[in-house]
Amino acid sequence: MTSVAHQKLQNGSRAAVIFKDLVSRPSGAIGLSLVIFHVGLALISPFVVPFDYKLQNSALMLSQPDAIHWLGSDHLGRDVFSRTLMGGREALLVTGVATPLAVIWGGFVGILFGLVGGRVDEVLMRIVDAFLSLPWILKMLVLIVTFGTGIEVLIPTLAFFYGIPVIRIARAATHDVIARDFVWAAKARGHGRVSIIWRELLPNVLDTLMVEGAMRWSWMLLAFSSLSFLGFGVSPPTPDWGLMISDARGFMSFAPWGVIGPVIALSSLIIGINLTADALAKALGIDRAQKAPM
Repeated sequence: MTSVAHQKLQNGSRAAVIFKDLVSRPSGAIGLSLVIFHVGLALISPFVVPFDYKLQNSALMLSQPDAIHWLGSDHLGRDVFSRTLMGGREALLVTGVATPLAVIWGGFVGILFGLVGGRVDEVLMRIVDAFLSLPWILKMLVLIVTFGTGIEVLIPTLAFFYGIPVIRIARAATHDVIARDFVWAAKARGHGRVSIIWRELLPNVLDTLMVEGAMRWSWMLLAFSSLSFLGFGVSPPTPDWGLMISDARGFMSFAPWGVIGPVIALSSLIIGINLTADALAKALGIDRAQKAPM
């Protein structure tokens, strides 16, 4: 990008143009609609659920779907439809906070690494590579088992581990910008590193970070649901899609309705985020296949 792009970024009209381009694409319109639907549902679900998600009824254990209980009931006689409607609240809350945190700290560190360059950059990136070489589930489980499974632990844990890959993305984007004339001019004027990052580099890598943030959000949702499935996410009786799938998997052969609802809900949200991220990348002119060179 050039300094002209920097000026356009500060203009609110650019956001409107990007939004119009995004929703004009079928993938963007469908994806954004799914995301808005799930976010809206998470906000209003406590007021629209037909039954208390904690209400147990032994007479309804594993009952089939009917006109009253649209998705049947689970092994404790709780209404599956109500729990499915409520199941995205914790996931959206945790990942909705953790994703921006991951992009902010990972983006800043990546930009700083790209600006510093040289041997320091190489050494620090090898440390990042070492983190990335380990399975994410093992890294997070170590911290979660050590410090607990509350939201106050899950948010910083997810933000930390999913911010590490952002470092590589931000560093690669910074390398594409740092050789431009306006960056050299800022250095010649005696601007410090913080000033160069804030005024010159950040506005020109922000598009890449926005797309990366959208992708991280979908992956973080999968991670959160996986942790809940393994018993390290939210605690019962709080409804959560991953936890619901875990509870119902033992009854799938004769009561599959306990799994169908949360699977469809989680899948549609992740598909919606991925479609939106793909359309956003195209609207911003970013090639996701080329944005993270080794």
